[in-house]
Amino acid sequence: MSTSADPHLEIVAGLGPLAVVALATAALASLIALYYLVRRPRLTTAVKLGLLAGLGALPILTAGTGNYAGFEASTTRPFCGGCHVMKPWVDDAADPRSTTLAARHSRNHLFGDRSCYTCHADYGMFGTVATKINGLHHVAAYYREYADTPIDEALRTIRIYRPFQSATCTHCHSTELPGWRAVADHRVFAEPGRGDTSCVSTGCHGPAHPFSKIARGELVGGTP
Repeated sequence: MSTSADPHLEIVAGLGPLAVVALATAALASLIALYYLVRRPRLTTAVKLGLLAGLGALPILTAGTGNYAGFEASTTRPFCGGCHVMKPWVDDAADPRSTTLAARHSRNHLFGDRSCYTCHADYGMFGTVATKINGLHHVAAYYREYADTPIDEALRTIRIYRPFQSATCTHCHSTELPGWRAVADHRVFAEPGRGDTSCVSTGCHGPAHPFSKIARGELVGGTP
């Protein structure tokens, strides 16, 4: 497996211009408020306009840009690796030598460093909201159960909340191309009532993270 740098530093380095705007407007708003508290100038029109900016416009701009920058950062693989128990999964996804399903998809330029979010996000009208709410569940579970968990134990105990949905795969794989339909198993998958067949079952493309299933004794041998 590859050795990743500190994920927190990678997140900070990749926040982009919106994060700079958020920090700059927050600093300017703080300076305006501090100036008024220290100097206590008369409430002239200029001072009132300054306070309007420092206590109103600038904080709103900070909140808007900061929240969006934070949301974008939370979709990156380094963010997912911020919890130490996720290190085996994140390192494998970033390993150019790995042949796991997750690593092969991570090397696709359409996924890039957002492969964790892309494959595990819930799609649909409210998919982003549902994913972020579920992310809060991850945070709570980490600090309640896994903050001090050794990696080998994490591999044996961490499981996805529910079986991986093939609808996530078909968000990118249209199932309409002739090459896809030429595969006999794919034709069965497309039949009415057979949509419950999992793309990542052992008999098909195999689990995306087989090493964790091996650690739990659910899969014998190496990568399918």
